[in-house]
Amino acid sequence: MSGEKILVIDDDLNILEVIRMRLKAWGYYVIVARNGEEAKSALSATSFNLVIIDLRLSEENGIELMEGIIRYHPNIPVIILTAHGSIESAVEAMRKGAYSYITKPFHNEDLSLHIKNALEKHYLTKEIEHLRSQLDEQHKFKHIIGKDKRMQEILDRVSMIAKTDCIVSVYGESGTGKELIARAIHYNSDRLKYPFVAINCGTVPEETLEEELFGHIRGHKDAHEKKEGLFIQADGGTIFLDEIGTISSSLQTKLLEVLQEGVIKPVGGTKSMKTNVRVIVASNTDMQKAVNDGTFRKDLFYKIHVVPIYIPPLRERRDDIPLLATYFLTGFCKVLKKDIIGFTPAAIQRMILYDWPGNVRELQNKIEHAIITTNKNIIATEDIFTSANILKNTFNSYKDAKERFEREYIENLLKISKGNISTASKMAKRYRADIYKLIKKYNLNPENYKNGLTKANTGRMWT
Repeated sequence: MSGEKILVIDDDLNILEVIRMRLKAWGYYVIVARNGEEAKSALSATSFNLVIIDLRLSEENGIELMEGIIRYHPNIPVIILTAHGSIESAVEAMRKGAYSYITKPFHNEDLSLHIKNALEKHYLTKEIEHLRSQLDEQHKFKHIIGKDKRMQEILDRVSMIAKTDCIVSVYGESGTGKELIARAIHYNSDRLKYPFVAINCGTVPEETLEEELFGHIRGHKDAHEKKEGLFIQADGGTIFLDEIGTISSSLQTKLLEVLQEGVIKPVGGTKSMKTNVRVIVASNTDMQKAVNDGTFRKDLFYKIHVVPIYIPPLRERRDDIPLLATYFLTGFCKVLKKDIIGFTPAAIQRMILYDWPGNVRELQNKIEHAIITTNKNIIATEDIFTSANILKNTFNSYKDAKERFEREYIENLLKISKGNISTASKMAKRYRADIYKLIKKYNLNPENYKNGLTKANTGRMWT
């Protein structure tokens, strides 16, 4: 390191000069001050990386001056200079925020080491703050792209529940952004300074999932060290359990105990440990059906199903596809250093018509692949889709096309009639029983349309 700015405060001109010369020889930029007033003036004019201050100033208290510096410049490390007889005071200064102390007279090697370590701490602190600010920015709501009314309603709901500690269940097909919603809840909550820990329960073998969640004691299965589970790692923050519906019945029982009692018991252990975490779960399967089938505990379902959030698949919010595509294009071009201006109209039209079975994740992957492989300044249809994909999604099966038409027809009918079945049957010139049959077939709730709202999917879980 060289060129870092260091402020040295001492009322002994000889010591000031010695330190100034040594630091300058090591490549540092040095400003000296003989008292608090000169130090404050220097701090207001220059951004320092380190302050070195003598504990015993003739006309003022070095600890009080240090406390004032730390109060207004909390990220600048402070090294205390002290005589052998004042070590207790130096220790007190460290308790009040000093980084370290060094006794006079000091060796050049000791002074150099203290400075290097303090500067390293300063840069690590700055890097952590930078990463945190990037992370906070990444998880602000404005980075969840979508003008679809249902997505806006989801963000409104997330905004309301973020500051609470309620358990949240996020439902949606794979690739719809369930973890993104969970992170938005965490990073807009009072727990944002604590960890966000995520695990996909469906990808961890059943026999090791319990240890991953709750840890194990030393000696369990000949383990030489104890293992901290994710609930302990997330203490104070949030744990996100994806694919909650895949966990075994025995683990469901233990998870219910954790949620009810707020304590965990490591595998192989006998002592319970308190944990303070917010729990967010997610599933891409019909949890109510799992309860009805007896594969998921009813009491656990009601425990986690406090605030459900349903994310619509991308094919049901097609107006968002061009927005998301442009968002991914901008981000990947910046990372990959590509100068691509956009998409051809035909490419946009094809993306809107495509069903996106992998949802937003699939769209993101296709845009990234197109940017990597193209040598043009505009993305065309063939850059995003293979001929097989185009053919497959241009010609759906008769059954799929019929069901899509039926669903869109009944949804539009309910919107126009505001959920009134009698009005809907008259408009469609069909019997009420026929309308009810279609409503049941597509798991729609007429109540969601009574105010003209488009909440077609808030009454169902994704399968």
